[in-house]
Amino acid sequence: ERIAYAKELGLEQMIVSTFGLPKDATLGDWKTAANDLNKIAEQSKKAGIQMGFHNHNNEFEKLEGKLIYDELLNEFDPDLVKMQFQLWVISIGYKAADYFKKYPGRFISVHLYDWSGKGDERVPLGQGKVDWKEFFKAAKTGGVKNYFVEMDEGLKESAEFLKKV
Repeated sequence: ERIAYAKELGLEQMIVSTFGLPKDATLGDWKTAANDLNKIAEQSKKAGIQMGFHNHNNEFEKLEGKLIYDELLNEFDPDLVKMQFQLWVISIGYKAADYFKKYPGRFISVHLYDWSGKGDERVPLGQGKVDWKEFFKAAKTGGVKNYFVEMDEGLKESAEFLKKV
């Protein structure tokens, strides 16, 4: 139903923003959800729509000694499910550039943020801890096609920064 509606709208991509799993979900639960998304992505591909998955901080937790995000990338069919990387995970120690290099061609889009280096403090792009030169170089390797600035305050300054880079 949703794929048909997306097709009717002329969309070329659909992004799943969460699996909505409970906090006590097991690694097996995550893998089952990933395989379910592979099946849905087969249907979206037939309709000409690329399926994607958007991360949050919880995919960067470990279960059974394994990082959930890496396990999802292992479970997702690389042709069927691309990734939308949310840069905010820099605030918990993970860099997008590392993942773009580790998993070339697996990413379709990104949500851009910059981080002050303190707590949950977001700052306009170019004024924080993200190494943008490294990021944009690695984004090409990752396959990123779409960039979204996801912030309310600092949007104007972020747009000016992006025009310069």
